[in-house]
Amino acid sequence: MEADAAKYIGAGIACLALLGAGIGIGNIFGSYLQGALRNPSAAAGQQTNLLLGFALTEATGLFGLVIAFIILFS
Repeated sequence: MEADAAKYIGAGIACLALLGAGIGIGNIFGSYLQGALRNPSAAAGQQTNLLLGFALTEATGLFGLVIAFIILFS
C-alpha cells in the first residue's frame, strides 16, 4: 500500500469522530428534552449536565478533525 493511500484511510477513520459527535449531540439534547417534558421542575437542575455533555461531545469531534488534518498534511 502506498503511503498516500494509508494517509487518506487514516484521515477517514479519524473523521468518524465527527459522525459520532453528531449522533452524540442528538442523543444528549433528545434525552434532555424527554426528561424535561416528563418532569419540568427538574429541567433546570439538569441544564449544567446538558451543556457539559454538549461541550465534551463537540470537543471530541473537533479533536478528530484536527487529527485528520495532522495526518493529511504532515
